[in-house]
Amino acid sequence: MNAVTWDQRERIIALLAEASADPAVRAVVVTATGRGFCAGADLRGSPPAGERVAGDVARMIRQGAQRFIAAVMDCEKPVIAAVNGTAAGIGAHLAFACDLVLAAESARFVEVFARRGLVPDGGGAYLLPRLIGPQRTKELMYFGDALPAAEAHAMGLVNRVVPAEDLPKTARAWAERLAQGPTRALALTKQLVNASLDTDRTTAFAAEATAQELNMTTRDAQEGVASFVERREARYEGR
Repeated sequence: MNAVTWDQRERIIALLAEASADPAVRAVVVTATGRGFCAGADLRGSPPAGERVAGDVARMIRQGAQRFIAAVMDCEKPVIAAVNGTAAGIGAHLAFACDLVLAAESARFVEVFARRGLVPDGGGAYLLPRLIGPQRTKELMYFGDALPAAEAHAMGLVNRVVPAEDLPKTARAWAERLAQGPTRALALTKQLVNASLDTDRTTAFAAEATAQELNMTTRDAQEGVASFVERREARYEGR
C-alpha cells in the first residue's frame, strides 16, 4: 500500500528538487502502483517511546513529514496527483499538497491520525482548512472515516474523478498540456496562489506586480504576446 519509508521520502524530495532545477522538466505527476496510492508513513522505523528525549518527535516531523509536503508545494513545476487507490494520513496530505488532484473512482482519502491516537502532521491542519474550511476539516480529522473520491470531489479536494482505467491517460494528458505551457509563468502563478491565503491584500498585490515584472523578462511571455498580435498559437519553451 506504499507506506512511506525514510528512503522513499528522501528520494521523492530529491526528485522534486531536480524537477525544479531542470528546464527540460515541465510538469510532474505523483502516482503509485498496486492497490493503494499511499497508506501513510511507515511507522515501523520510529524510535520506541522509551528511547526518545524531548524534542525528538518535533525534529522528526520538521525534517520528515513537513519537508516532504513542503517539497511538493515548493516545486517550481506544476505537480499533479493521480490517486489510484487509498490515500491515508501523510498519503492524503501528499495528494492535497499537489496543484491538481485526479482520483480514480475507487480512491479513498482517510485522515487516519486520530484512529492511531495521533495528531495530524505533514501539513494537514494547514492544508485542509484552506481547501474545505475548518468545520469539514474537523469532521474528517476527528472521525477518521474514509472519504470516497466522489465526496472528495464534491468538497473541492479533488479536481476530477475518472474510472480507474482512465486515470493514467488522463494524468498524462493533463501533464502534457501543462508541459506545453509557459513554465515560468505557471511557477509564479503557483507561488502567488499558495501564498495568497496567508497574506493581506496589500502584500498579495505587491507580490502579483513583482511576479508579473519577473515574468515579462521570459521568452515565453514575449512569445505569448507575439502570438496574440500575430493571431497564431503560442509555442512555449519553458524559459
